Amino acid sequence: MKKRITRRAVEALKPGETIWDDRVIGFAARRQQKATTYIIKARLKGRQKLLTIGRHGSPWTPETARKEARRLLVLLEQGIDPLEEKRRERAKRTLDELWRVFVEDHVSKLKPRSQRDYEYRYHRYISPILGRKPLADITREDVIALHRKLQHIPRTANFCLSILSKLMNWAETKGFRPQFSNPVRGIRKYPENHRERFLTAEELQRLGQALDEELREHGDIFAVAAIRLLILTGARLGEITSLRWEYVDLDRGLLLLPDSKTGKKAIVLNAAARQVLEELPRLHGNPHVICGHKEGQPLVNLHKPWGRIRKRAGIEDVRIHDLRHTFASLAARQGGSLPRIGALLGHSQMQTTQRYAHLIVDDVRQLAETVGDELADMVLGSNRS
Repeated sequence: MKKRITRRAVEALKPGETIWDDRVIGFAARRQQKATTYIIKARLKGRQKLLTIGRHGSPWTPETARKEARRLLVLLEQGIDPLEEKRRERAKRTLDELWRVFVEDHVSKLKPRSQRDYEYRYHRYISPILGRKPLADITREDVIALHRKLQHIPRTANFCLSILSKLMNWAETKGFRPQFSNPVRGIRKYPENHRERFLTAEELQRLGQALDEELREHGDIFAVAAIRLLILTGARLGEITSLRWEYVDLDRGLLLLPDSKTGKKAIVLNAAARQVLEELPRLHGNPHVICGHKEGQPLVNLHKPWGRIRKRAGIEDVRIHDLRHTFASLAARQGGSLPRIGALLGHSQMQTTQRYAHLIVDDVRQLAETVGDELADMVLGSNRS
């Protein structure tokens, strides 16, 4: 269909219909399933090019789109590819300028803690070195130099590498960099020493006594309950401190979290954990299980009570997160398989649970030795050396 492209003509289009402008040759409006898009079709160095101007609506009207079509057609007649020109203009933007767009388009959709981690590490480590550099000028050597500068903090160095890689991949999909030009690709991360600290049976007993003493001396029932729940469930700190009563199903023995680090999650409550919850008071006007000092708010800081408790228990090197490791280690020693331990902890990836594999192997080896000793007595008898 060839006619003058007007607002009325554009809004009358049905899905699948296209009208070609009778004033500017090669300029058209095409209705897709939901939206109408302005396009141009012309030849560049003997090859046909189909370029999209934009969707109908602000800022693109028939008049503004026709004006842009004329500009693009002139460039094509001169042998200039408008897409390459646009890409070059975009590539002149600095990494800091692009970061603001990336945050709005991608980072803002992450969980709040992830957003804070991205923003902090970018502004603390990446921006001072690469922030003012034009995006197109950032090379593999630049990224390697940044990574090497942070080698004394390998975990941070690797996280910065991941942030840069995601940013560059995103830039490729948005046309800010050519496809397959990510300068981070292929750079090896530093080995990270994952700290593993499991509490012994004796340490757990001392911790239990220290919690009782903390309750008697300071009377902070919610802080003590939070730590007991962390011990008994293997949950993450944020999952307990942000827990609301509406997520607690005592009848079925479940914590039904609508959102966690790995998304929607159910935590199984054992009898001891259920008892801790049953004995907790519910404060009027506060929906949280672990109530804070401000009205209606959860407890947000366990560092002070935890510092006193672990000092009293003689385990000052133990972090709150080590309680989760301890729960997992005991599950492994009780014969739990890696998939079942992963399910208990809410891991989304098996490699996260893999750190407990050696505990299962040790248990299996001990069992093999016990069975072997008994069989040897029967089979080898007096010939056993």
